[in-house]
Amino acid sequence: MRRIPRPTAAHYDMIIVGASNAGLSAALVLGRSRRRVLVLDGGPSRNAPSFHSHSFFTRDGAAPEELLRIGREQLRPYQVEICADLAREARVSATGQCELTLSSGAEVSALALILATGVVDELPAVPGLAELWGRGVYHCPYCHGWETRYSQVAVYGRGESAYQQAVHLHHWAPRLTLCTDGPADLAPAQRKHLAQLGITVLETPITTIDGTAKCLRAILFEDGTRQAVDALFVRPVQRQRSDLARQLGCHFTADDVYVDVNDAGQTSVPNVYAVGDMTGPYQQAILAAASGTRAATFLNNELILQDCVMA
Repeated sequence: MRRIPRPTAAHYDMIIVGASNAGLSAALVLGRSRRRVLVLDGGPSRNAPSFHSHSFFTRDGAAPEELLRIGREQLRPYQVEICADLAREARVSATGQCELTLSSGAEVSALALILATGVVDELPAVPGLAELWGRGVYHCPYCHGWETRYSQVAVYGRGESAYQQAVHLHHWAPRLTLCTDGPADLAPAQRKHLAQLGITVLETPITTIDGTAKCLRAILFEDGTRQAVDALFVRPVQRQRSDLARQLGCHFTADDVYVDVNDAGQTSVPNVYAVGDMTGPYQQAILAAASGTRAATFLNNELILQDCVMA
């Protein structure tokens, strides 16, 4: 499905900001519900660096961008526009209309707004690590754990978070090393547990993550030693990719990272929904798609009921 540079209308039934798994799934449901939908595509998805997407029913191992290509193609029969434009400003009018100002200068509005803008992973500032993100450096064992089951694997991090990740990942990859890049900040009981599992803790500072454009090779340490690894797991800090939810006044979770929603994807702002990775830490492509489907179904039902009341 061709992405147009600007919207063709000023008003739609729904506007979806974000064109990855959550946004396109919501668009499919709403398009099939005879709604006129505008999808704003802000560019490459969070999964774009990865070669494969896993644990996606019927599409295990598919390239992430191939999933999205199929998703866009399947929107062709419906009144869904995909626009290669960014939403810069968002507001809800006194009458409850959702209004957006786009980067192109276009002004568009809708009865409801679905935010599917995702999160940004802020990776550790270790040379070479970011370049291998999704191609040897990972964060999710449910996405990449199976492929590492016979591999030499490392976990990067310190303290409670790194301890939990190492113990969890050990289920998939028994040949595991915890690299803390300095003092491990582990309790004696945690060190003992890791030792019982056969997990080595290396506290030597790291200088470089070594690899090619396609794979990870080794971790290089400050003392000149080298640890050969096939995969490195990290737990990055996350932040919202877009500030639209804050512009609109949506409530956030207690940690101030994710948009707070109910089971239907409704935010604290009437007529504004949020779906996908931006709503919580349980992040998989299929979960994002499911959240988009659920929110779109609930939203369409709500509008049908409103029409009945108004009639």
